[in-house]
Parts: sequence; C-alpha cells; structure tokens
Amino acid sequence: MFETRKLFFSFILISFFSQATTVLPGEKLNILVSGQVRGLIKLELHSEIAPNHVKRIKYLAGKGLYDNVVFHRVIDGFMAQTGDVKYGNKNKYYPEQVGQGGSTLPDLKAEFSKQKFLAGTLGMARSSNPNSANSQFFITFKDAPHLDNKYTIVGKVVEGMDVLLNIKKGDLKKNGSVEKPDYMEKVFVEN
Repeated sequence: MFETRKLFFSFILISFFSQATTVLPGEKLNILVSGQVRGLIKLELHSEIAPNHVKRIKYLAGKGLYDNVVFHRVIDGFMAQTGDVKYGNKNKYYPEQVGQGGSTLPDLKAEFSKQKFLAGTLGMARSSNPNSANSQFFITFKDAPHLDNKYTIVGKVVEGMDVLLNIKKGDLKKNGSVEKPDYMEKVFVEN
C-alpha cells in the first residue's frame, strides 16, 4: 500500500512539473520593469527553436525566481542583461558577484539556430562554454550580428521596446555594470 501511494505522489509531482514547463506556441514572457523606468515588456517565446531554454525560463518565472532580479549589465547601444537569480535579487543583492550566478538547476546545452540577433532579440547569457546557459538572459537594443550562431535565441520583443530602451544604462568602463539598477518587478508567462 505504501509503495502505491509513493508511486501515485511521484506521478502527481511529475505531472505538475510537466505542466509547469509545457511549451505552447505563441506564449509570451511578460516583464514588468521598475526603477528609473516603469513599464511592461512582452516577448514572444520561440519554443520551436529553443524548447529547453524556453522551458527553463518558464519554470523560473513560474516559481517567481525572476521577480525583483536586477538588470545588472546594461550597455548603451547593445543590450540589457538580467536573470541572475542567485546574486541579482534586489532584496538580497550581491553587487560584487551579480552576473556570476544562476539557478540550482543544471546548465543547458546550446540550442543555436539560424535566427538572427535583431533589435529586441531575447538571448541566453552564458560563459565561454557554449553549453553553460542557466538562468541569465539579455535583450538586444539593436541588431547584433556578431552574436549570430553563438548564443541561443529564445524570443523577441513584441511590445514595450520603448521600456527596454529606457532601462538604466551601466558604466561602459565597468563593462555595463549598473549602480542602483532597474529590476524585473514581476515576470510571468501568458498565452
């Protein structure tokens, strides 16, 4: 009897996790930005080209782990980077370490595609290892062809480009590091 209950609860947990990370076409990642600028950025997720990365973003958003995470690296004319769920939460902020952390989940294998990094492209941040994306991501301000086929593309901005372009910029001498950065107040997925 105990084994049957254990198996039933395992099935329930697996079903719940699967539903939380099921990728549906046309889903949008919504980022409510707060700080110097306030507004909503909507991004269409590309589950057809990066299903595992989209699942990861959905999972972290669904668990609320992106909420209150800062835009720690913002380079004028290039991109805004965020998503360090370990060191980047404004309520438990580690300015000396932000940008070096990720989630407790394993890193993802790259899902490179023939898509181009155009203005408003959502890409996964990583280290020099192509298979090291975890929770951090960036959104480009303008076309960035030097990133093509080198970073996984996860989506694109469909609304709120004006909000994105007004996120507080960082110091170029410090690789875009931002003092008193804007942050993602709430991140959620909708169909």
